[in-house]
Amino acid sequence: MNLRRFSHPWDLSRARAVVIAVAAIAFVAKMALAASTRGPVDVRYFESFSQAVAQYGTLYIYEQALGDLPVYNHPPLTSWMLLGLREIAAWGIPFSTLIRTPACLADFVTCILVFEILRRRTSLCTAVLCAVGAALCPLLVATSGYHGNTDTIAVMFAFAAAHLLLDRASPALAGCAVVLSFSVKLPPVVAVPLFFLAAWRLGGRAALLRFGAAFTALVLAVWGPVLVTVPGPLRENVLEYGGGHWRMWGLIRFAEWARVPEPVIAFAQGDGHFLFVLVCAATGMWLVWRRPAALHIVLATTLGLLLLLSTASGLQYLAWPAAGLFVIGLREGLSYGVVSGALAAPLYAFTTGGLFYSAMLAVGIAAWLVLAFGVLSGIRAVLGAAAPDTGLPAGGIRRAGTQSAFAAARPGTSTPASKSGEAT
Repeated sequence: MNLRRFSHPWDLSRARAVVIAVAAIAFVAKMALAASTRGPVDVRYFESFSQAVAQYGTLYIYEQALGDLPVYNHPPLTSWMLLGLREIAAWGIPFSTLIRTPACLADFVTCILVFEILRRRTSLCTAVLCAVGAALCPLLVATSGYHGNTDTIAVMFAFAAAHLLLDRASPALAGCAVVLSFSVKLPPVVAVPLFFLAAWRLGGRAALLRFGAAFTALVLAVWGPVLVTVPGPLRENVLEYGGGHWRMWGLIRFAEWARVPEPVIAFAQGDGHFLFVLVCAATGMWLVWRRPAALHIVLATTLGLLLLLSTASGLQYLAWPAAGLFVIGLREGLSYGVVSGALAAPLYAFTTGGLFYSAMLAVGIAAWLVLAFGVLSGIRAVLGAAAPDTGLPAGGIRRAGTQSAFAAARPGTSTPASKSGEAT
């Protein structure tokens, strides 16, 4: 082995190749898990949902009573995804494998996004380590490879939007990506105000108009037909859906231990959960106002805070902040991925046993505390840095060749261009 070559600092192309290779290996491993396991009951639900969407259509599915199935609470884009997967399944590929493929693909793309976000703001080594950490995250192996669902797809689009807005000077494409994120799974809607504020703060009126025009056009295209045709069922089943009522997580678990009256808990899991969503959105907007160049960290922090304060519970929800915490820091991402993975994997494998249940409660508390640490780290990273030199031309998003607006989001960072001469 040529040790001299091995020890030489990586250039950008080599670092990117390593990230893509590891992400590809992780994707293959997750797909192997998807192909060799039946998955949770959600896999069967999605297959039944695909049949119902094919029968009733992407609009009227929302007003149908589906017998023993749960309420159909998925945004419009998921309906089209299910139709597409059903068509592919007709070729002989098991639907149970297909339904978990989009989540695995989303993880692959998100790992690359983590690298592209960080390599402009820190050393290539740190960017590679964080991206590889996201690729090999134990939690995402469980939630994407075994469970599936659409949570990580929504996260992928959200971070793609942030990358497009900050690093690619593409507010219109960013607006489209934001719409795609909450059109697959609703939680990223909490970040919509952040993006509008960031577009204005970073690019002025012109960028805000481009972002808003693209956002509005795609909202009308994706959501318009459903809103016009079945507004009531869409509101009740999707927009007002309170999430799973599994009580092993966070505030509701603590409330039960504190003997909070059941009507209070029921309110928190019902209409009261909107108050927590407003807190998350308001916190994110405040952070973006203070540090618009730190949009990536604010997005990761907001998704983490949404899960931290969530009054709903579901194992797949644990994936919301998993990749984003690596944007905040390697320590935050690794600690959450390992601890929350230790919660998810056993619960997917086993479902009974009093002693086991008590042990998982303890792990759940640990995961919640680690997430709280990650959220606080994100807030500190945004507020603790000096005022940035955004590198933006007056009244517009930065163009290629200027310093990244995000470069000063964390103290002690410098642009890759200053370290290796690579262009951004």
